[in-house]
Amino acid sequence: MLEVTLLAILQGIAEFLPISSSGHLVLGKALLGMEEPGIRLDIFLHVGTLVSICAFYWSILWKLLRDAFVGAGDGTASPSPRAAAWAYAGKIVLSAIPAGLVGVLFKDRLEALFASPKAVAGALLFTGVVLIATKFLPKGDKAVGWWRALVMGLAQAVAILPGVSRSGMTIAAARASKVDAAKCAEFSFLMSIPPIVGAALLELKHAFAAGAEAPAAANEPSWALVVYGGLLAAVTGYFALKVLLKTLNSGKFWYFGPYCLAAGLLTLLLLK
Repeated sequence: MLEVTLLAILQGIAEFLPISSSGHLVLGKALLGMEEPGIRLDIFLHVGTLVSICAFYWSILWKLLRDAFVGAGDGTASPSPRAAAWAYAGKIVLSAIPAGLVGVLFKDRLEALFASPKAVAGALLFTGVVLIATKFLPKGDKAVGWWRALVMGLAQAVAILPGVSRSGMTIAAARASKVDAAKCAEFSFLMSIPPIVGAALLELKHAFAAGAEAPAAANEPSWALVVYGGLLAAVTGYFALKVLLKTLNSGKFWYFGPYCLAAGLLTLLLLK
């Protein structure tokens, strides 16, 4: 239960704060000497963070769905709510394509990096440099257009590497494209829904395939612990989202950069 608690808190915090959840899970297991807890827990931890996104942005998601399927034109020259909702959904789909392609084409190579704390350390150093660079970017006031959605999608694809922060890369890319801070945070987390769902379904497929051929690992957590871990990740993630938005709006987003640099350097020193 202690291991599941630690992993769930790590997942909830690092999934949204720009410090890389995948990297911290790799480092947490290595530093604490944890055995691989099994794919079932990984699925529920990711589902937990998905729940926190949906809960935090519930009003926006509900409006998007309502406008997409119920909204109608208002008779003006401006786009109708339905057209605007479908356009926004299309941008989310577009942003998910690069990560999907990278995940499918380089799956085996990417999985090998998850076993390398040194690779994670290097990726954390890279993340730290990018986050510090955002301090020098001017404030923007643009909306997320199609090409900006694609740029954020390419940044999300880079963040598949363990140790590279997904939220850090996508928000930094949006800031560099002069997107308004609140809008870039909103789109950054909504665009994470398709990859999280896709990764969870893919892991679930592999879990069923492996279950048909071999018994569960001895250290596989019980269903009660797995559900507990998912719920804890959801609650932790919800509050981590609040912290991130507060730091982003206050211009202190780059503060996470020195932390990533320190984490990367310590990892190189401690894990040889």
